[in-house]
Parts: sequence; structure tokens; C-alpha cells
Amino acid sequence: MGEIRTATTADLARVEEIYAIAQRFMVASGNPNQWGPGFPGRRALEGDVATGALRVWVGADGVPAGCFALLEGPDPTYARIYDGFWIDDGPYLVVHRFAAAVQGRGVGSAMMDWALARARERGLALRVDTHRDNGPMQGLIRSRGFSYCGVIHLADGSERIAFCRPYIRP
Repeated sequence: MGEIRTATTADLARVEEIYAIAQRFMVASGNPNQWGPGFPGRRALEGDVATGALRVWVGADGVPAGCFALLEGPDPTYARIYDGFWIDDGPYLVVHRFAAAVQGRGVGSAMMDWALARARERGLALRVDTHRDNGPMQGLIRSRGFSYCGVIHLADGSERIAFCRPYIRP
């Protein structure tokens, strides 16, 4: 079906397109406030490429159709959680800036499954957050066994709901 690989600078223009498509989808599906136009910005993407955090899902045609950042914890925005608690307070990976250019074709599922497999291989929990209005992302998260943990605040003060898929120790 496709593969997930580490993004390169050659992918950046297409990745920006993917985020623009995803932002329009979010607006159309009742989530106009999570990402504004131009999110996440070229500088953030270049940083993700430089650190090897940015991943792309590439189909048989060789064109990226999805992207996300997979980062090592600890994440400073996860240091304080409100109205709940982290169900796994051990080491973790974080999925951020998760976007697909097409909906309903399994790209998001493939990307999340890949991230979960990396966490499992390393014996780590996987954390993710999203906007309250992002129903499609919440559906994907819940379908993959994540549990709601509480509310976190981004550096700009924006509220997000936070989820964790704990590492199941053998």
C-alpha cells in the first residue's frame, strides 16, 4: 500500500501542501481553530527534517500523502496535565503535527500504527494531543487503544486534549 520513511528537504514543498489540505479538511469538518493557514511553518518543518523527526507516508506513486513528527519525550507541553493524569508516567514518544492529504484511505491508520510499532519496539508509551473539535483525529486515536488522560496547554496557551497508549510490559 505505502511506506513510511524519514522526510528530506526535497519533501518540504509537498509536506506544506499536505498541511494546507489537512487544514482545509479540519475547517470543513468543524475544527476551524486547531491550525491556521501556513501551519506549522517552514522553520518548524526544517527543524523536524534536521532532527530526523519528520516522517512521510509515501504511496506507490512515490508522492507523500501523509506526514507527522515522531519525537522523543519529555515534551515540555506535557509536563503539566489538568483534569486528569498520565496513565503511563514512564518514558514516551510523542506524535505531533499529524496530517493526511486524503481521508478514508488508510493513510492515517498506517501512520499511527507505524508510530505505535516504534514505541512498542522501544518499550515506550506513545502520547498525542489534539483539539477538542478534531473528531476525526479523536476517532483514530481511540480506535488505536489510546486513553484520554486530561488537558494540556501549548506554549501559546491553547488548550488540547491529551491521550496516551501505555507501553504494555510483557
